[in-house]
Amino acid sequence: MTTSAAQTGAQIRVPVLVVGLGNVLLGDDGLGPVALARIERDYRIPPEVRLIDGGTLGLTLLSELVQAVHVILVDAVATGEPPGTLVRLDGDAVRDAVRDRLSVHQVGVADLLDAARLIGCYPDSVVLLGLAPGSIGFGVERTDAVEKALGTLVSAVAQEVTSLGYELVAQTRAGAADRPIYALVRHFGL
Repeated sequence: MTTSAAQTGAQIRVPVLVVGLGNVLLGDDGLGPVALARIERDYRIPPEVRLIDGGTLGLTLLSELVQAVHVILVDAVATGEPPGTLVRLDGDAVRDAVRDRLSVHQVGVADLLDAARLIGCYPDSVVLLGLAPGSIGFGVERTDAVEKALGTLVSAVAQEVTSLGYELVAQTRAGAADRPIYALVRHFGL
């Protein structure tokens, strides 16, 4: 018997989980956590939406993933497209993409998704939103093409969340300044 993600036990379900993936020390690969920092800065996040800087944690994120009904992964996606190209994958295309190791840490994401499926707690939907990277070499700066496209990626994540029934409301920079940012990594995107 298959257990739907919405039917598992008495644990509290997270309607939408947005996970920024990537290593901020590897240039464009760090765009997932940077995009999340910008979302946190630029939008009011409803309580039904949870943002997590997943970095390169891979299987460590399983306890978060199994609580989610819908998951949006935000990451650099090496598709061969020009740097900064917006990429959106869903359903089986996400599984196939992470198995093809589209980023330097994707083997961990493949393990994460497989583990959730094996224990019967796979989310109802998984979407991968990202940008084609220009460079994933050592460094904390992103290439110009990716830096210019980050706004498009942030907007795409906001639209994806809205399509699931939870609106991210844009806020002014003044309002955003009142929200604390606890992790140093978040500053790389601000």
